[in-house]
Amino acid sequence: MNRFHVVDAFTDQPFRGNPAAVLVLDEPYDDTWAQRVAAEFNLSETAFARPVATADADYELRWFTPKTEVDLCGHATLATAHVLTETGAAGPFRFTTHSGVLTVTAHDGLLWLDFPANPPHGRQVSEELLAALGGAPVWAGFSDVGDHFVVYPDEAAVRALTPDLAAVARHTVRGVVTTAPAAPGGSHDFVSRFFGPAVGVPEDPVTGSAHTALAPYWADRLGRTRLEAVQCSARGGRLVVELPADTPGRVRIGGTAVTVSEGTLRV
Repeated sequence: MNRFHVVDAFTDQPFRGNPAAVLVLDEPYDDTWAQRVAAEFNLSETAFARPVATADADYELRWFTPKTEVDLCGHATLATAHVLTETGAAGPFRFTTHSGVLTVTAHDGLLWLDFPANPPHGRQVSEELLAALGGAPVWAGFSDVGDHFVVYPDEAAVRALTPDLAAVARHTVRGVVTTAPAAPGGSHDFVSRFFGPAVGVPEDPVTGSAHTALAPYWADRLGRTRLEAVQCSARGGRLVVELPADTPGRVRIGGTAVTVSEGTLRV
């Protein structure tokens, strides 16, 4: 039997942010079993961590949606580091993943993810996808995480989106990031929403991995390397993003997390 924790990530309040299930396992496990566990939790991601002894990493980390394994997930990585910290492990944490070695370090009251940057590049986006999203975008492209990237003129336009999710699923690889500059006078710099129906996530509450594209995009346009971000889903979440001068090609994503439940998985 294995212990599990359900953690709300990128928030300091229960029932907000993005929930992830986290299992820290001692032994190797079967992929089919992991996928079934993720489907049972039915959260946007379930994280499976396992100690490893390598020169570069302390844990193996994998992420499963209810339908498939994904190569990169921010909020479930934050949730895993939060669980490890609460259960007595000492950071920084080094995770070997399908996206290379990722680290999480605690400072300034936040857990900071160190991820590869994935700046979006211009690419033709189908008219069918844009119509499915709605609104009037001003730019569209694609990021190497596997997401379409669609920019709207203002925060209100992103908040008002009511996409046709069945159509979005037909025209995406992993999902689609929608974003805009923040409304004047706010405490943040930009907003986003993420739709991933093709991988079983109709709308993700807070998407850390999407900010590996959002951070370089908005840093370039706003002329700053540290930005405050809001993902304006129904649950909502807040993130801090940095482009570190000492490690080009990386993004640091800071946030907090709250454990809302824990128990024993009996299968």
